[in-house]
Amino acid sequence: MKKKQRATFAGGCFWCMVKPFDQWNGVDSVISGYTGGHTENPTYEEVKQGKTGHYEAVEIIYDPNVLSYETILNIYWQQIDPTDDGGQFHDRGDSYRTAIFYHNENQKIAAESSKLHLEESGKFSNPIVTQILPATAFYPAEAYHQNFYRKNTVAYEEDRAKSGRDAFINQVWRS
Repeated sequence: MKKKQRATFAGGCFWCMVKPFDQWNGVDSVISGYTGGHTENPTYEEVKQGKTGHYEAVEIIYDPNVLSYETILNIYWQQIDPTDDGGQFHDRGDSYRTAIFYHNENQKIAAESSKLHLEESGKFSNPIVTQILPATAFYPAEAYHQNFYRKNTVAYEEDRAKSGRDAFINQVWRS
């Protein structure tokens, strides 16, 4: 039996990245936070202003006996526009870029393989710009950001609808 593992992804606004993972059997938790930057314990305002180098990200704790890392990667790719290096949908700036943060060599290999598969699929005419980076310190976001889709359903649904994310997902991934 494998013990619980950690997967970390940046996919734009972390509010929109929690729900897609949170609904799967084998996922214990999805934490909104910040990673990849140079400031210890950054605040939301610091990250949003681009002062810390951090990405908005989610850290997923999962049971690999129930849900594989490869499945989690597939879920991830289908939440983002991997060709946009300026942010995601209506959220612009470096803190909203996409990245896969690997925690071990197996995750790195799986992430690189999934990215190559996506590049070779022909689904996108533009290059895949999502980076694959070593995981660094992960700082949980402030409490009001955690499980935002559950605690603030109306605000979450409104923000997600106006972002363009769902329209993109439906056009690219569901067609």
